[in-house]
Amino acid sequence: MTSSTYRTSSQFLWINAFDPRNRILTGPAYLLAKRMMDLTLVILSAPFWAPVLGLIQLVIMLTSPGAPAMFIQLRTGKGGKRFRMYKFRSMVPNAEALKEKYAHLNELQWPDFKITDDPRITKIGKFLRKTSLDELPQLINVLKGEMSLVGPRPTSFGSETYKLWHTERLGVIPGLTGLWQIMGRAQFEFDDRLRLDIAYMERASLWFDIHILFRTVIAVFQQRGAH
Repeated sequence: MTSSTYRTSSQFLWINAFDPRNRILTGPAYLLAKRMMDLTLVILSAPFWAPVLGLIQLVIMLTSPGAPAMFIQLRTGKGGKRFRMYKFRSMVPNAEALKEKYAHLNELQWPDFKITDDPRITKIGKFLRKTSLDELPQLINVLKGEMSLVGPRPTSFGSETYKLWHTERLGVIPGLTGLWQIMGRAQFEFDDRLRLDIAYMERASLWFDIHILFRTVIAVFQQRGAH
């Protein structure tokens, strides 16, 4: 998938509608407005998502004891800085130890890891992943400023494993959702996801962010697979 793909493929024509020459806010002004939008949306919606956090945590503790309900994983953020990203645990307590055992089933290029019908995923975990509710705790990362609502997804592997051209994605704060979440999610290899990240970065604007958030809600309700 080359950059020319985005200019010719009908699947990606809507991206080109966001011409960077038409942006009203750029640079620090855009970043400040983006941060204010993140905080406003997350804080105003807190009465809805905060009780859901507590309920899901209780269900995980009752149905899958043996490990904390919240899963904390180091992810790579802006500038290659590692931070602690929050997720609900959707796998058995010893999932990381079992990763090597099931490495031969990996469907993506290492260090990405994905198995259809992963045997490590719990029953409640399947539901959480299908509905993307396992990602809900990352709203805490957004409040802390480690993530934004929209941006490149932070990788679990460090920047030292990136190719040189991969490092371009490290120029912005990672997001809860982005282009590849609404256009294929885990179906893309890392290089293809990165090209989508670059396409986003080249066109980044508040209106583009709002459009991606809206499409994310649609994708979640359509349950387009797990990440």
